[in-house]
Amino acid sequence: MESCVFCDIAARKVPARILLEDDDLVAFEDVRPQAPLHALVIPKRHLAHANELQPADAALMGKLLLAAQVVAREKGAADSGWRLVMNTLDDAGQTVFHLHLHVLGGRELGWPPG
Repeated sequence: MESCVFCDIAARKVPARILLEDDDLVAFEDVRPQAPLHALVIPKRHLAHANELQPADAALMGKLLLAAQVVAREKGAADSGWRLVMNTLDDAGQTVFHLHLHVLGGRELGWPPG
């Protein structure tokens, strides 16, 4: 596998503003925020994208979703509204090939998104 910046963040080889962490996941601030709240929630285990998920990953995905909720609440977006986005592959706009959830909030978010 080529070097993965998100694996390096999870391993603390690359600095990031960590918001939440446990044995399975890390949440951190996006370096190019698209909203006042723009965090990423990633599994520590490398999965390139959602197409690699297996039924055994259901609990991990649940943990990622709940971590996103915690980040939104702790960053003050839970009551006004927040968006959760997961891009899969090039046509969806995935640019880092390590599965990740975008947590966006802190302002009104338009629709459709892109």
